[in-house]
Amino acid sequence: MFSLEIQTLARLVIDDARERSLRIVTAESCTGGLVAAAICAVPGASDVFERGFVAYTNRAKQEMLGVSGDLIADLGAVSEPIARMMAEGAVENSHAHVAIAITGVAGPGGGTPMKPVGTVHFATARANQSVHHRMEIFDLDERWDIQMAAVQTALEMLRDRLR
Repeated sequence: MFSLEIQTLARLVIDDARERSLRIVTAESCTGGLVAAAICAVPGASDVFERGFVAYTNRAKQEMLGVSGDLIADLGAVSEPIARMMAEGAVENSHAHVAIAITGVAGPGGGTPMKPVGTVHFATARANQSVHHRMEIFDLDERWDIQMAAVQTALEMLRDRLR
């Protein structure tokens, strides 16, 4: 299901977290739990993976992660502030130390001139530290390809944040 590169990254994330005694949480929208699935596909993931939130709807983002409904209404769910709030909310609503959050437009529909299909916002949060953000526009035609590119980016960011 996952490419060798994603499998390797997931294994390295687990190794890095285990080495530092850190627990991981995911908060996913457009990837629908695929980052959590990639991590949990690795034997030993239970040593470090605390939980995953699939907050696909705006309401779920509000209820599970504490994202501001007013902010979603003003900026849309696919935005830097929402990704940041998702990451912070994931740490606050779990027993994890490090979070990765993903919100984007995987397509084929839903894109706009300001947020075309392939636009994805990522954020990592670590307890008692600042939130890091990254935005990508994946110029890919298929939904699955956009999701896999987002999974790979999320794992890379998570690995960087664990170090």
